[in-house]
Amino acid sequence: MNLAEWLVRSARNAPDAPALISGNEQIATYGEFAAKAAGFAGALRDCFNVAPGDRIAIFAANTVQYLVAMYGAWFAGAVIVPVNAKLHPREAGWIIEDSQAVLALITDKPGAALAGMLPESCGHLIDLQSPEFETLCAHTPLPAPVSRLQSDMAWLFYTSGTTGRPKGVMMTHGNIHAMAFAYFVDVDQVYETDAAFYAAPMSHGAGLYNVMHVLKAARHVVPASGGFDPAEIFEHGRATGSLHMFAAPTMIRRLVDHARASGETGEGIRTIVYGGGPMYLADIIEAVDVLGPRFVQIYGQGESPMCITALSREAVCDRDHPRWKERLASVGRAQSCVEVAIAAEDGALLPAGQSGEIIVRGAPVMAGYWNNEKATAETIRDGWLWTGDMGVLDEDGYLTLKDRSKDVIISGGTNIYPREVEEVLLVHPAVHEVSVIGVPDVEWGESVCAFVVLASGEKADAAALGRHCTEHIARFKRPKSYRFVDSLPKNNYGKVLKTELRKIAEQTGENP
Repeated sequence: MNLAEWLVRSARNAPDAPALISGNEQIATYGEFAAKAAGFAGALRDCFNVAPGDRIAIFAANTVQYLVAMYGAWFAGAVIVPVNAKLHPREAGWIIEDSQAVLALITDKPGAALAGMLPESCGHLIDLQSPEFETLCAHTPLPAPVSRLQSDMAWLFYTSGTTGRPKGVMMTHGNIHAMAFAYFVDVDQVYETDAAFYAAPMSHGAGLYNVMHVLKAARHVVPASGGFDPAEIFEHGRATGSLHMFAAPTMIRRLVDHARASGETGEGIRTIVYGGGPMYLADIIEAVDVLGPRFVQIYGQGESPMCITALSREAVCDRDHPRWKERLASVGRAQSCVEVAIAAEDGALLPAGQSGEIIVRGAPVMAGYWNNEKATAETIRDGWLWTGDMGVLDEDGYLTLKDRSKDVIISGGTNIYPREVEEVLLVHPAVHEVSVIGVPDVEWGESVCAFVVLASGEKADAAALGRHCTEHIARFKRPKSYRFVDSLPKNNYGKVLKTELRKIAEQTGENP
């Protein structure tokens, strides 16, 4: 079933219910939201020859038009390719080319820089906040969403690449249905009086969580800032009421700090779902003490979106269970639509208490990687998704993460893969060797630190390498600190020992 059917049903059942709110201004009711999406779908078919299954990229900042474009594309049977708005235009251009997107939808920031970079396969660039987009939304509408099967792709999400290039995760309509249903069972309920608040990027989990709110005809609020601002969030809580939002652990840290300084209590904020990185035990204990029982934790990844485990509101608030601290330090128990297990390297399932790689199978697990059968076969084996994360299950089914086998750096809730940064730095003529690690950062959780060996006779400083990175990758991926060393620690096989680099960083205070 096409996900756009949920919008059609909500528009039919609650046509006058407020739907899209920009700042404090209501932009559309559900009836108007559905009409705009249907009109845009008609324009996609009639003006741009978009066919079912075609890909449409969105490289845009948070805006209510993002949702109109998303549902319009689904209405037409197309596939959304959400591109991280923090990416460098060259990186976004590569994703657009790899996905073979036929159309790119942008906002001025960051999308304007794409002009002249689009591949031939992508013939049009449309600003979501332009009169042109509004005209397209007023086109003769499609009478109904194009029929889609559960197995048809709906969302093509590109993960950061561990081998230099990101991989396109193929999520089907059925995958997203399962995620939504599990949310209602394992995470939280949604009511028509609720409001989804988009403080985190709509290209990621925060945007994907729109679907359960559309199904329930709840409000969708994009703040005036378009992003995360603690004061703005607390103000909307009081004025808008019944807010739901997704937040990275670093965002919660900032909310708590602001609340302590300002006396805010979190009034009007009903649920904060947190995930996307490690939450320190002391931080979540303090968050509950300061803001009350508003928190639910989820663990997932692009390949099983938001949908591996969940730690319920009750478990986050529990202080009576004899092992409540252990449970609070976990990422919860398996969500209803998946099986979660711990496996040894040979695939043997391990008993409770033993550490191994986390594997998961079930309805929300991706269909595979776009045009990458090799990576799909390596990641999905015998029906199980191998997450690359290490963990342990206890006797009660609580999963605790132990390590990340892929060396991913999570900064501000966003994944940064060292290999990608290393490859960019190695292009610089002064760099002979480089290894990138994540180091603790009070504000962002982790930040990027590069250990650099300069080529013989060459000179370069942190400023020069920073400028070089700015020309090739997104600013948030750039190293925040550099260590210039004579050599990198390696084992007998020539592999760089990142554990030794972390020890060096810790001993020398390389923790911004």
